[in-house]
Amino acid sequence: MITRKSKREIEKMQAAGDLLVQAHKEIAKMMKPGITTMEIDTFIEKYLAEHGATPEQKGFNGYPYAICASMNDEICHGFPREEKLKEGDIVTIDMVVNLDGGLADSAWTYAVGNVDEKGKRLMEVTKTSLDKAVEQAKVGNRIGDIGHAIQSYAEGEGFSVVRDFTGHGIGPTLHEEPNIPHFGLPNKGLRLKEGMVITIEPMINEGSWQSQMDTNNWTARTVDGGRSAQYEHTIVITKDGPLLTTDQDK
Repeated sequence: MITRKSKREIEKMQAAGDLLVQAHKEIAKMMKPGITTMEIDTFIEKYLAEHGATPEQKGFNGYPYAICASMNDEICHGFPREEKLKEGDIVTIDMVVNLDGGLADSAWTYAVGNVDEKGKRLMEVTKTSLDKAVEQAKVGNRIGDIGHAIQSYAEGEGFSVVRDFTGHGIGPTLHEEPNIPHFGLPNKGLRLKEGMVITIEPMINEGSWQSQMDTNNWTARTVDGGRSAQYEHTIVITKDGPLLTTDQDK
């Protein structure tokens, strides 16, 4: 079932989004060679607790951490670890904040020190693909318009779009209908309506789009060792256009 959120529910989700944005800004300050993603995980759990919030994905289907930390060829759901980050790594931090029942979900890819030009380009194209998709998240458009915006742009820039993981509806639980693929055809799929809240979270690869699962049964990585990047926003469909509850630029 697809739910459309009330004004009160959206206000709660916005408050969670504001806190999530601040958490990502703290992570940006920490993201340097020598830090570990386990240190970031510990920091985030404490930071959220200090602000009256909890990490929603911890315990979700048994997931054991406050964040997902996916490095280099890991596409998503990477486990935080004690391995120190190195100059040139790229790391995606994905997290979901629950503040008084309001949820916000956002992933961001970070450069560790100086990243090579192709890595920078991967990050840039992934972020731009998200921006282009958000433009399509408006009343009357269809889910296929979102996926097509991502696929046509990213593939046109020489990268590939992961098929095995999608965006989704969110609130009051973490993963709700509808699924939001990051590829597709325009004017196809479910029509977007006012009050829907969705995530758009393209995962873009250097090489093949295909993924393989690690033995932990959570972490997906590329089949060819190419790097992957991801950016994600939580978006409210409003009569005035898309509202980003996780906007880092406001």
